[in-house]
Amino acid sequence: MAESRSVVIAALVANGAIAILKFVGFLITGSAAMLSETYHSISDTGNQIFLLIGIRYAGKDADRQHPFGYGKAQFFYSFLVSVLLFGIAGWESARHGYDAIVHPHAPGEGTAVLPLVGVEIPGVWVNYVVLIGAILFEAYALRKAYLEMNRQREEHGWESFREAFRKTSDVTTLTAFTEDTIAVSGAGIALFGVYLSRVTGNPIYDAVSALLIGLLLMGFAIALAWENKRLLLGESLPANEERELRRVVAGWEGVDRIEDFRTVYFGPEEVIVTGDVEFDPHLDTGTIDERITEIEERLLETNPQVRKIYIEPEA
Repeated sequence: MAESRSVVIAALVANGAIAILKFVGFLITGSAAMLSETYHSISDTGNQIFLLIGIRYAGKDADRQHPFGYGKAQFFYSFLVSVLLFGIAGWESARHGYDAIVHPHAPGEGTAVLPLVGVEIPGVWVNYVVLIGAILFEAYALRKAYLEMNRQREEHGWESFREAFRKTSDVTTLTAFTEDTIAVSGAGIALFGVYLSRVTGNPIYDAVSALLIGLLLMGFAIALAWENKRLLLGESLPANEERELRRVVAGWEGVDRIEDFRTVYFGPEEVIVTGDVEFDPHLDTGTIDERITEIEERLLETNPQVRKIYIEPEA
């Protein structure tokens, strides 16, 4: 959880500062792409705040109402991020871009005065500086999220980031990683659109950039919501990891047959394991209890995500 928090804080600081700078660039030039990127960064900032709330809430101790703790809070807040923030920001960005395509107008040629020296510069250069700075800051945040995702990928033996996206339960890092990737892409699209409109004098490039950024955000909103849905509904461990745990139980001395075996996530990288196990009928109750304890200890060693185990002996 500490790794996830550091990833989110890095993104929060970067996105908060960038949102303000992008809005200043929009006020100076009226660029549709800059307004879309402002929506983007504002949503990213709110995103990080929601994720931090989820991390804090998930850290609460278990109580009577929530006997397995509050780990699923991270799934819920990440779902809110996808629906309320990215969906809304994506829609507003796409709508603004579409309006700019249907009713084109050239970005303004405002100027900005540099502090202290008092030199005026074309407003479009403010956009360039802001967007290049945004790419650099977002790349830093992306690197932190990438390193954490890569660590998880190596830990679980996932072959690609696509597989990690489908199987990870650490939705906080997943959200930050995907959001940072899209942030770098969005800033790059905006920079390219602003540049083309500047050199050609045709505002369509700026407008199309805004529309593309909006579509990118909405696409991410749908993908992230879908990934959180599987965890909110109670997904099991990936099949290969569950089979490994099942083999441990099936191969234990005194175990005749497994009647039922299930796993389910109740928080990021927190799994419950339950099993109905038929033991050798010649074993006495004390020996069966010892075998169950041994099995539980081995399961905990086999997969560090396992936190709760319930083995029920069957006659």
